[in-house]
Amino acid sequence: MAQLTTNGHRVLVANLTGDSLRAISGSMVAYEGDVAFKNAGMCGGGLRAALKQKVTGESLSLMEVSGKGIVYFAVDAQDITIVELANDSMHVEASQLLALTGQIKTEVKFSGLRGASSGQGLFTTIVSGTGSVALLSAGGPLIALAVDPQYPLVVDPDAFVAHRGSLNQSFVTDVTWRSAIGGGSGEAFSLRFDGQGVVYIQPEER
Repeated sequence: MAQLTTNGHRVLVANLTGDSLRAISGSMVAYEGDVAFKNAGMCGGGLRAALKQKVTGESLSLMEVSGKGIVYFAVDAQDITIVELANDSMHVEASQLLALTGQIKTEVKFSGLRGASSGQGLFTTIVSGTGSVALLSAGGPLIALAVDPQYPLVVDPDAFVAHRGSLNQSFVTDVTWRSAIGGGSGEAFSLRFDGQGVVYIQPEER
């Protein structure tokens, strides 16, 4: 399995020893050694996933990086956090996923509507298995917030990056706090998480 580390929090370093990893297309900034790049298709794989992403306007394409050498990745000077999965799964906002190593599968899942009147769908990328996942966050390092059954967590969807554990995600209309801070027009909603687990958010909204 390719070893992932960070250099200065904003550059992902992958040490390849004859193995491979998948990363967001266009995220490679430098490499040294005998390394090959090829298109790995849409994140999630398959026609069904591609259709889902077409519906949402997402076009998250992956490249496969293989060989022997060191490869450097970065996206818009965003902070990078490496999360280890051990026969586990995590739901990730598609635009915040940078790279995957090991025995990791991806799937695109419909997670609900933005609002009853808008009819616009939301889709989440589920990464599962054993390996490493590199996540992006704008405005600073990821913030991990614990959720337990006594204390549900409500998150601004533009700050949400990922969640893991036994959590149920739902949508709540929350006009009060958004209007209080001048959150713009249109139907306001937030993400609510109930159960036991961890939610990762970024300091800067998308």
